[in-house]
Amino acid sequence: MTAAQDYVQQKAAASGSSFYYAFLFLPPERRAAITAFYAFCREVDDVVDEVSDPGVAATKLAWWQAEVKRAFQGQPTHPTMQALMPGAERFGIEARQLLAVIEGCQMDLQQTRYLDFAQLARYCHLVAGVVGEVSARIFGQSAPRTTDYAHKLGLAFQLTNIIRDVGEDARRDRIYLPIDELRRFDVKAHEILKGDYSERFTALMAFQAQRAHQLYDEALALLPAADRASQKSGLMMASIYRTLLREIEAERFQVLHQRIALTPLRKLWLAWKMQALGRF
Repeated sequence: MTAAQDYVQQKAAASGSSFYYAFLFLPPERRAAITAFYAFCREVDDVVDEVSDPGVAATKLAWWQAEVKRAFQGQPTHPTMQALMPGAERFGIEARQLLAVIEGCQMDLQQTRYLDFAQLARYCHLVAGVVGEVSARIFGQSAPRTTDYAHKLGLAFQLTNIIRDVGEDARRDRIYLPIDELRRFDVKAHEILKGDYSERFTALMAFQAQRAHQLYDEALALLPAADRASQKSGLMMASIYRTLLREIEAERFQVLHQRIALTPLRKLWLAWKMQALGRF
């Protein structure tokens, strides 16, 4: 293993993400590529989450934009891009896709509220739909329609993340729940920022969860039978994320003061069940 490969492996493992467990069952070349791509996503996302000065964060993201362009010109300098480029060539990853992920992270520096779901969906497409598109290629996509499945599944994943992280995001002064839906359920932004629970908040979150469930169903219906085997890693992630969503529902959306999560063992079990039995 090269120093760059070791770097991205450590980056992916340290995150504790559900994605990591789905990677474990891939063949070595595909596992190396998706691990490097996931490390890239973590690098640019961490800029937004960990750099408190927006100006510094913007500068760092601009550096990553330049680094992506350098890498696709054959001159990567960061270990993440050094590890990613062999897989990019092998599996058809394009610079525009990586730049789209960075663009989504830049939106986090410029926008902390979304007027409606259409606005939110644009953000989700960049930070999750495009990630799904790249992942599907690495996993072994053969049918064009699988891209539609990947986009929709990425949106479902991101909405699950938004539901899980409402309290955590609010402490960063970000609310990803659409403003028109807050108004519909009479939930005030200051109530979320203060961590105040109410029946109105529970109803709002139940609405968000139902939308996410519908997207999971629509995504799975879009997956061509010819690609079901190749996309098992994505289906593993769907199993893990949807189980998390159901866990949050069972806890009645107590997400303002805590982060509800599945244990590593449970994630591994869900991934193995999809790998071995082909079902959720």
